[in-house]
Amino acid sequence: MAEKQVMIFALDDSDHSYYALEWTLDHFFPSPSTSNFKLIIVHAKPNPTSVIALAGPGTTDMFTLVETDIKRAAQKTIDKSKELCKTKGLTNVVCEILEGDARNVICQAVERHHASILAMGSHGYGAFKRAVLGSVSDYCSHHAHCSVMIVKKPKPKN
Repeated sequence: MAEKQVMIFALDDSDHSYYALEWTLDHFFPSPSTSNFKLIIVHAKPNPTSVIALAGPGTTDMFTLVETDIKRAAQKTIDKSKELCKTKGLTNVVCEILEGDARNVICQAVERHHASILAMGSHGYGAFKRAVLGSVSDYCSHHAHCSVMIVKKPKPKN
């Protein structure tokens, strides 16, 4: 039996990301046992120092609280994705919580796992927000060394 290709799914805690994960599961894992892919879900959590830009008395306590909250939120995100996978019949999914800038963390995961495809959602930012905030999906589409699939959540019909 041929070894399965690796698919990395980049997950954040947004409705767009969960929609993209569900879409990916429906289209690439309709029958998990016969899928050609091994799924690895990667969630990038920020470094606490990138959230706190303070120095002075009490900073250590604040740092610990923020770090605990970030870890808790990251685990909650992964748990929600595992539950979604489980409801779709996919139980052998690998999940990783990695610390750092999402763009770099995702591209490094692609390299480390020799992924053949990277799947992710799109927040649907306009040109202005994309210019100000940056776009993780845009960055990855240019820098990941594999095919990149960006799943967009349909806009509601008026």
